[in-house]
Amino acid sequence: MKKVTGLGGIFFKCNNPQAMNDWYAQNLGLTTGEYGTTFEWRQVDDPSKKGSTAWCTFPDATNYFNPSTKPFMINYRVENIAALVDELKRSNVTVVDEIAEYDYGKFVHVLDPEGNIIELWEPNDDWEENKVAE
Repeated sequence: MKKVTGLGGIFFKCNNPQAMNDWYAQNLGLTTGEYGTTFEWRQVDDPSKKGSTAWCTFPDATNYFNPSTKPFMINYRVENIAALVDELKRSNVTVVDEIAEYDYGKFVHVLDPEGNIIELWEPNDDWEENKVAE
């Protein structure tokens, strides 16, 4: 089974998310908003399909990365998240929550051996096509 298909996003904690967004916008040219920025691209094995990678700052006090105590979280794009979660459980990987489903895809969080939180995302290709086209 193909597991990770790409990088879905990079998220990190900071003292002042707005100031960080402004710094990245001014110094590195990132167009940032409330949810950071999105890098859009085409899928290599099917260039007719679009994809995206998110970059976003979070306040230091966020609980979103829990139970990890690390100041960052990486989101990986995956195929067939349900089968992958079953495989991870059989391998005794800590699965933090249940699969959650939204218009833009399915998500679940796991921990690596050093306690880093990892967000797995099975994108909804139809949503990505419509979002990127807007």
